[in-house]
Amino acid sequence: MLHATLTLARGFRTTVRTRGPSVLGQWSRARSTWGVGTSPILSKTAPPTSSSMRAPRLVPMGHVRGLATDTEPKSTETAEGKEEQPAKPSTPESHEKVVGDVQSHEFKAETRQLLDIVAHSLYSEREVFIRELISNASDALEKLRHAQLTNANVAADHPLEIQLFTDADKKTFTIQDFGIGMTKDELVQNLGTIAHSGSKEFLKKLGADAKDQPATAKDRIIGQFGVGFYSAFMAGDKLTVYTRSAAPGSKGYCWTSDGLGSYSIAEAEGVSVGTKIIIHLRENGEEFAKDVRVREIIQKYSNFVGFEVKLNGQKVNTVQALWKKNKNEITEEEHLAFYRYLTSAQENFLFHMNYNADAPLSIQSVLYIPDRAYDPFEMGQMKPGVSLYSRNVLIQANSDKILPPWLRFVKGVVDSEDIPLNLSRELLQHGHLIRRLRDALTGRILRWLEGESKTEPEQFNKFLKSFSLLLKEGIMQDQSNAERIAGLLRFESSVQEDTTSLGEYLGRAPEDQTAIFYHCAANRETAQE
Repeated sequence: MLHATLTLARGFRTTVRTRGPSVLGQWSRARSTWGVGTSPILSKTAPPTSSSMRAPRLVPMGHVRGLATDTEPKSTETAEGKEEQPAKPSTPESHEKVVGDVQSHEFKAETRQLLDIVAHSLYSEREVFIRELISNASDALEKLRHAQLTNANVAADHPLEIQLFTDADKKTFTIQDFGIGMTKDELVQNLGTIAHSGSKEFLKKLGADAKDQPATAKDRIIGQFGVGFYSAFMAGDKLTVYTRSAAPGSKGYCWTSDGLGSYSIAEAEGVSVGTKIIIHLRENGEEFAKDVRVREIIQKYSNFVGFEVKLNGQKVNTVQALWKKNKNEITEEEHLAFYRYLTSAQENFLFHMNYNADAPLSIQSVLYIPDRAYDPFEMGQMKPGVSLYSRNVLIQANSDKILPPWLRFVKGVVDSEDIPLNLSRELLQHGHLIRRLRDALTGRILRWLEGESKTEPEQFNKFLKSFSLLLKEGIMQDQSNAERIAGLLRFESSVQEDTTSLGEYLGRAPEDQTAIFYHCAANRETAQE
């Protein structure tokens, strides 16, 4: 088998096997990327060679010259072009009334300590309490939906939705779900004991009899740590909770606490099935009584939960989670609307891909490659474009952990329920699992691009004009994939008008050719002069 050492530009050297499946071997001694605007031009013109050569040599032919929606929430205009009017204030129905004796309970010593940590140290941003409460509400609705499928006696008083209300005058933030609700014992167990997760217990029960349960019930449960509720104390100095279990004949209850050392429970009437949480905001938490601010937070973290989220009577989560849909059921219009939502721009995409896998990790994703050109400075400043979700809830926007840096041109969403998170759901743990996720996604993206190069050559060449510099960066940085990345590159050729890959060049080479001939120039015209 013949080999060739190919110097493509300043400092590059690689080994090329002229007969065999490999196009490029390992890159070495790489000290710089190809100069902007210069690329090698491959030629079939060969000077005399010696049959005694064991490896092809590089023959320079001259001097080297120096990646569906109902509305688009990011837009301030409606489909008719009229400016969207601000949401009108709306208030929740308040029929609840405490009628029973108030029973006071003390938090256990360790619970008080954990509560202080959750309220003051666990989360990096106070705003995430809204994410946590919406996730809890979504879980309660999912449990009720599951109960309705398995128990005909369980009925819902209201639609399965999540309602949020802000009141700047009263300085309150209210969230209400019409889900499974809680009994008195469950109130004591779930809210009186921190880090006890009702959702985690629900998942255990599902796992014990998984064959008889709907597959989606387990997949849609978000909370598993049992601390999210207490994050509300980051913004409020008092919480009032009204709840009634969906079990037939259940009574309503009121739970209150200032988060310091005790809580109280009393029977209440006029309570709907589900849970209502009223947060009395601290002086420095008044921003969470503003409609615009809360809407922004919902769209940031919880825009893709599986139930309608309404803020002051208006639906907020209007964008579909396309990665959850069958790829054959997604229209190009839905892809375009979703892409523009992700990028906050009106540009188009060049390619799109839906990728779902169960092994080695659970992965659901939708990825896009932009249809625009970037200059070298923009590429250097470009940030990662793929956000990480777990069970439809944002974990990291524009994460730098799930794709290598050279793939930062790819835009989209990756959702994995197997992602190991810390207690605050803000940090990723177990680096080896994250590496497996990154490797799986990188390999699939390479296969995706390889396929597009064959089925859509014109579009692929357009992609190369925009992002070939980042592919060359990948060859430098990603040794395990350098050969596959190099196979995506295209070069001008002296024997045809179209560009050629290294594999195609070697396929045309005579049996006795032992070298790859190249010329570096700014463009084809310059090389022909």
